[in-house]
Amino acid sequence: MAIAIALIVLALGSVLFHFLSPWYFTPIASNWGAIDTTIGITFWVTGVVFVAVNVFMAVAVLRYRHRHDSRSAYQPENKQLEWWLLVLTAAGVAAMLAPGLLVWAKVVDAPGDAQVVEVLARQWNWSYRLPGKDGKLGTVNARLVTDENPFGLNPSDPNGRDDILVASPDLHVPLGHPVKLLLRSKDVLHNFGVAQLRVKMDMVPGQVTYAWFTPTRTGSFDLLCEELCGIGHFAMRGRLVVDDPASYEAWLNGQPTFAQASERVPGNAAAGKAAYAVCAACHGANGEGNRALNAPRLGGQPAWYLERQLRLFRSGARGTHEKDSFGKMMAPMAATLPDEAALANVASYIASMPDTPAAHTVSGDVDKGRRHYATCAACHGADGRGISATQAPRLQGMSDWYMARQLKNFRDGVRGDHPQDIRGAQMRLVAGMLSDDAVIADTLAYINSR
Repeated sequence: MAIAIALIVLALGSVLFHFLSPWYFTPIASNWGAIDTTIGITFWVTGVVFVAVNVFMAVAVLRYRHRHDSRSAYQPENKQLEWWLLVLTAAGVAAMLAPGLLVWAKVVDAPGDAQVVEVLARQWNWSYRLPGKDGKLGTVNARLVTDENPFGLNPSDPNGRDDILVASPDLHVPLGHPVKLLLRSKDVLHNFGVAQLRVKMDMVPGQVTYAWFTPTRTGSFDLLCEELCGIGHFAMRGRLVVDDPASYEAWLNGQPTFAQASERVPGNAAAGKAAYAVCAACHGANGEGNRALNAPRLGGQPAWYLERQLRLFRSGARGTHEKDSFGKMMAPMAATLPDEAALANVASYIASMPDTPAAHTVSGDVDKGRRHYATCAACHGADGRGISATQAPRLQGMSDWYMARQLKNFRDGVRGDHPQDIRGAQMRLVAGMLSDDAVIADTLAYINSR
């Protein structure tokens, strides 16, 4: 009797949970309501079968329970029952498959006037490419992929000169216009997924898969990699922003083309030397840093990372949190750089400084730190010298007291909470694993041992 009651409660409880649960589909923001309908049909078919099977089992447990005065009947075949099972099973499977096939026929048939966007995934970042005024994407080749040409664009293809490159994980699309996504992966299997759009498609290395949708309302929606792609999978996040036509055009016009990126003049170290005089007062003539002034070592860091941090300080994406007192001191200093050229010049000059490691000030358990650093190594490299492809700066030889403070800031939400600081937001997720200050000290001790 107890088993039969448990089966009935299980069936009724599952049905009630389905209808009363607050966890359900997010409000749809695209044309793919048919996907919700298909999933709803699947729920009904499987739900009816689930309830029927559990009720049958409860009845069977009661009716055919053991009795001393009864014997079971042996019936190896029952044609009538087999036909019923065959017909009902076929009807249930057809009811689930048919709507899905009809929807899939639309999924693979993108409109001819759809806005084409190429999505490039790599551990653990998103970037995008859109056709320029000619409406054509240039050809690409994996052999041409470099840090300066992450998409592997063919520089001799005239169709690619005006291609628009978006290095940010944020992708903007126009409201009410169909969008076709060409999905590429540079390393491992990824998956492009936006819950509100009902878009989810694998990204396979060596292939170009695709998906399409028509956004039906403006807003900002989380873009997630929904395929386990390595140790930093949980931090592979982006945003898909649906804009009104005017806002979309303004965003699009602010993005660089491949020609502009290729012709960008590198920073002038000689010109940056004069601008660095302000920085030298705290960070030292050779970028060696000064702990008494809370100024970390700068020498040894690559120019691309220095540029990014200066840009964040100057734009207000860093150094504005109420608890980031030292960041607030740096923000007005970055504001003295009037334009991108000055910023690039200073970063280039700092990158040319002598590579003299900072003195070690943090002690900890190196063996424990080795285990903690395994996650960090996926982006920053096994030797802690940074990897430009993963946008991860150098750690080895830098000011460990400064890194300890920044790890605490990331962990405590003091840094990485600004919507424009995408890389900081990723680092904030990773720093959440550092449960206490002792773990941070152990990790830095291991980095110092490299």
